[in-house]
Amino acid sequence: MIALRTLCAAAALSIALAVPGQAQDLPATLVADRVQIAGDNRLIAEGAVEVLYGTTRMRASRIIYDRAGDRLTIEGPITLVDAAGVILVADEAELSTDLREGLLQGARMVLEQQLQLAATSLARREGRYTELRNTVASSCQICANNPTPLWEIRAARVLHDQEAQQLYFDRAQFRIMGLPVAYIPRLRMPDPTLDRANGFLAPRFRTTSTLGYGVRIPYFFTLGDHADVTVSPYISSGRTRTLDFRYRQALPGGSYELAGAISDDDLEPSGLRGYVFGSGRFDLRDDYVLSFGLQAASDSFYLQDYDISDQDRLTNRVELSRTRRDEHFSARVFHFRSIRAGEVNALQPTAVTDLNYIRRETLWGGIGTARFNAHTHYRPSDIDMLGRDVGRASGQLDWQRSWILRGGLKATANLRGTFDQYAIRQDSSLPPRPNRFTPAAAVELRWPWARQGTTGVVHVIEPVVQVVRSHSSRNGLPDEDSVLVEFDEGNLFSLNRFPGWDRHETGTRVNAGLQYSRLDPAGWQLGLALGRVLRDDGRDQFPTQSGLGGARSDWLVVADITNFALRGTGTISLTNRALFADDLSFSQNELRLNYDAGRLDLASSYLWAAADPAQGREADASEWVLDAAWRVTANWQARTDWRYDFEAEQATRAGFGLIYRNECVAVDLSLSRRFTSSTSVRPTTTFGLSVDLVGFGTGQAGARSRSCSG
Repeated sequence: MIALRTLCAAAALSIALAVPGQAQDLPATLVADRVQIAGDNRLIAEGAVEVLYGTTRMRASRIIYDRAGDRLTIEGPITLVDAAGVILVADEAELSTDLREGLLQGARMVLEQQLQLAATSLARREGRYTELRNTVASSCQICANNPTPLWEIRAARVLHDQEAQQLYFDRAQFRIMGLPVAYIPRLRMPDPTLDRANGFLAPRFRTTSTLGYGVRIPYFFTLGDHADVTVSPYISSGRTRTLDFRYRQALPGGSYELAGAISDDDLEPSGLRGYVFGSGRFDLRDDYVLSFGLQAASDSFYLQDYDISDQDRLTNRVELSRTRRDEHFSARVFHFRSIRAGEVNALQPTAVTDLNYIRRETLWGGIGTARFNAHTHYRPSDIDMLGRDVGRASGQLDWQRSWILRGGLKATANLRGTFDQYAIRQDSSLPPRPNRFTPAAAVELRWPWARQGTTGVVHVIEPVVQVVRSHSSRNGLPDEDSVLVEFDEGNLFSLNRFPGWDRHETGTRVNAGLQYSRLDPAGWQLGLALGRVLRDDGRDQFPTQSGLGGARSDWLVVADITNFALRGTGTISLTNRALFADDLSFSQNELRLNYDAGRLDLASSYLWAAADPAQGREADASEWVLDAAWRVTANWQARTDWRYDFEAEQATRAGFGLIYRNECVAVDLSLSRRFTSSTSVRPTTTFGLSVDLVGFGTGQAGARSRSCSG
């Protein structure tokens, strides 16, 4: 019985080959078809031998414990599996019972079910190191009829440091389809169980018409457990030398990230060029959240030249906010810089502060809401009127209550009062401290009708009529944040369709609409909405092309289909929003389409808007956008994107890409062209290539493995 316990303990200890640092006092369980004692010194277990030790399992055909030599002999096939994702397979093994020394023949080690290392022999050293001789390493599937992996690393010796989670290769040879392509005397790489480690990342190859052929070689530095930095030299054929960086830092309650680059090129005569972007978020006491955003660039062309971003205004901000069930607070500070051609920053509001507070309470059987907004903006220019600086404090009280009348008719009353106090500098056409009071009242009636058919389809029709009256004590105040007005189903029944606080909709008007919904048990639904605004006065407060001007607004028509199945081939979602007058002349039309067929994913949109100088649109806008991805096979995917300007009669951007992924490699090939030619954007063609080997570090998992047929 004592010898049997010794055998169980010795066999259980063998699991430490795959699990470094496993506690040695865990109970072990030995299961075998036969267990016998041969003489006084040998104990033999054979026939489907299985040892369970902690979270690890070992299987073998035979285990022999020799007390005299204090050796453990295991006959294969041997399989060791642990919860950490390490699998060890061998033909036979001879080990010391303390497992500080041991040798396995015909061994194969699998790390994280990704990287396989096959060796003629495997030796265990000091309870930490695993040494493999004459090794082939690969994460590619190997078939009997195709034994050559897509890629492999052959080495005379591989040392696996399980505590450091590192692999060291001696006299390594990298092969593709069996052909040697590189020889590396010494090579160190992280094993798949390591999340973060110093070292080179996969290079990215890129060719552009402005920068030429180039390669980016990232190097990753760990700075403790909560910070890291990635430095990426980018070298192109004689036109640029660039150093990219990304710094990430995690702190108690938050994190932040900085990314940027410094370039020396001949595209601009200004010498060194670069950019820096940053963002962060921190959770503070009492549910407060502090966040920031940082954006800076050396010149107007840099972001487009290096394909970093298409934005033409840079925003820096700091915000403190808190949101609770019936309360919201936010305080924000902005600094804007325009890199758009033709815009002068001295005449733009570059420094902006904004404070918002909202509180909601149950009041007189309804909902009472108090809002406060304080806003300032500053222009660097001292020119009268063009350099106008504005400060404003606004308070608003709102009360709303609903009643259900006979026949299911729903009535809603809404009262609102808004007071604005201004402080204006550098504008002689306006008083320095004007104020404004805007009361508003509304009554709304809704009458929803619902019907459910025998098949479970639900139909809902809801006519809505809303009468609104509001008046402002002063007009002609500066409009800084309500310039761009949108008319859609979201604000059809709104008391104020101006998006900001600087303008308030006034006059007497009737907002009328009809909504229809069809809810199908199969999971798809259809929605239709029709609406219009009729005005008694205040007819000239909105731009004509916004659709809201005049005594009668344009007709607003919205059609929406969601998740409609097309005969089992996929689902389609479609939304069309149109604004048109009585004579069917359109001011705006927008169509959005999404199609999901499993292998094909397509999103497309079309927008047409009439010219409106009041909103900064000097000419008609007509644009088509397409994004599509098609999974050609289990491993191949093609994608494309396209943007076409019908008014300019040319494409503004086009791209095509091919992605190949399997169990051991990911290849991304892309080609894009930016056609736009202006004073702020150069036409550019970009070609990119990246290759990732799965199995080292946290390399991305591949798609379906290649099949082994035949």
